[in-house]
Amino acid sequence: MKGQLNKRIAAIPPSLTLGVTSKAKQMKADGIDTVNFAAGEPDFDTPEVVKRAAIEALERGETKYSPVPGVPALRAAIAEKLNEDNGLPYRPDQVVLSNGAKHSVFNVMMALCREGEDVIIPSPYWLSYPEMVKIAGGKPLFLRTREADNFKVRPEALEKIITPRTKAIILNSPSNPTGAVYTRAELESICEIAVRHGIYIVADEIYETLVYSGETHHSVGSFGQDVFDLTVTINGFSKSCAMTGWRLGYLAGPTPIVKAISALQSHSTSGPNTFAQYGAIAALKHTAEARAEMGKAFEARRDLVYERLTAMPKVSCPKPDGAFYAFPNISQYGLNSVAFTEKLIAEQAVAAVPGAAFGADEHIRISYACGTDELTRGLDRLEAF
Repeated sequence: MKGQLNKRIAAIPPSLTLGVTSKAKQMKADGIDTVNFAAGEPDFDTPEVVKRAAIEALERGETKYSPVPGVPALRAAIAEKLNEDNGLPYRPDQVVLSNGAKHSVFNVMMALCREGEDVIIPSPYWLSYPEMVKIAGGKPLFLRTREADNFKVRPEALEKIITPRTKAIILNSPSNPTGAVYTRAELESICEIAVRHGIYIVADEIYETLVYSGETHHSVGSFGQDVFDLTVTINGFSKSCAMTGWRLGYLAGPTPIVKAISALQSHSTSGPNTFAQYGAIAALKHTAEARAEMGKAFEARRDLVYERLTAMPKVSCPKPDGAFYAFPNISQYGLNSVAFTEKLIAEQAVAAVPGAAFGADEHIRISYACGTDELTRGLDRLEAF
């Protein structure tokens, strides 16, 4: 029928994270004292040096279309950053700027997935991964991890799930929603299996600067040429530099994939915001101190959240080593995650995201990207609930 929609698009559920966040914002607008643990958005302002660089770009007329993969100066700065900070020998022509890291992930799935091919997604997962795979015509293949393993992939479990149809695995470290950070040895074991089977690794490293407790972030593409040749690295500016509304992310990968993504983007969004890209150059070169300060603040909040959650009866929670999320298990309260979060916001005006959205209905996700006062107030209410 003419009125029918594309089946893949019609089947997409709306983002639960954005839905809960919108509800919390509306409650605040209605005058309700609401605590928002749903949004994955730093409460810090964008560093002044970044804003000033974008303003100066506007004033000198950087308001025209950007080249589809991004302005050359920013692509060069990103390649330099990836080489020096991550041990990833990408050239500028292997970098594509997009409208946020989410857009970059979407572009990768569209370029990589052929009809019916599997993409392995460790569960719990960021809720948009499966939908992106399905839109591209691929099939999400969920690899369930265990709370006892801090939600990390076990190599033997990965080995068992791979089939001739497997095209790629998505690795997100530090993790949204769990805060888990893989060690180098853990990542090397996974990469060895991926190389042996010839499957791509989509490395979502958007939280790379937010690592705590002396842990270290490792970029999987740095483990050798064989791994590098199969890796697409995704990153951006939203989390590390509090630039969520700027909508700038990037990917770097093998030349054939990058060319395909650039062609795709030329027919969808074209290049991202031009003057924002000049702000991003400043973000790469002049915000080390600001990023470090944000990291210290998030680590202190992590300690507060973990201490409070693990002191609550019937709650278990692995200690997050990165990002700004905790993923407590609330199953002993006899409610699934949707019912739990619905009652929580109705009775205590605290917004959290049900774990069902991330493939783990026994859990809820709490973001500690909000300020310490709001965090304490929300934890008091959660404990009372």
